Amino acid sequence: MNVYDFDKTIYNGDSSIDFYIFCLKKQKKIIFLLPKQILAFFLYKTKIKDKIYFKQIYFSFLKYVSNVDEMIEEFWNENFYKFTNWYLKQKKSNDVIISASPAFLLNPLEKKLNIAKVIATDVDKKSGKFLSKNCYGNEKITFFKRYYSLSKIEKFYSDSLSDIYMLRKAKNGYIVNNRKNEIILIDKILTSYNKLDIKNKKLYDKIRKKVVK
Repeated sequence: MNVYDFDKTIYNGDSSIDFYIFCLKKQKKIIFLLPKQILAFFLYKTKIKDKIYFKQIYFSFLKYVSNVDEMIEEFWNENFYKFTNWYLKQKKSNDVIISASPAFLLNPLEKKLNIAKVIATDVDKKSGKFLSKNCYGNEKITFFKRYYSLSKIEKFYSDSLSDIYMLRKAKNGYIVNNRKNEIILIDKILTSYNKLDIKNKKLYDKIRKKVVK
């Protein structure tokens, strides 16, 4: 199977931010949470609080959304165009998406995309409370193993080095840069390093160090 990170990999944007803005347009009172959300972001960035604390405050806007499921359906109908063309062209029925985004938001994509599975962070869609760990970084390995063997990953695609753990487990790992329309096989990064431009060398140097270990 092929496995994909979601935001900025096969979806052009951050689905959690896009959904927040979408809801805000329809439920104006969500804006009153902004000072609390900004404070939570500051506490997270200064390492006083962890990422889950910030995300729970961020997703607390869900308390003001009257019908979350209906809103999600409308959201994907309006934002489906943000899926990357390269993914839609190569999409297969046994594809798996794994993401730190909330499962309640991404789960409908199993039917919309006609794929095998969406694996994501379990968040209460009524309160924004986390019901699981954040499906991010090395934690994606744990989430994935609940459903499949790691040996089944033929290709893994991501835009972020936070997914280096999953990239290591795939038979073929790809770094995606949608802004430059680049999808680069990690092995090629390691073997054609000298051909890369200076700006990209910094990113790929990090990949080299982490993948080779």
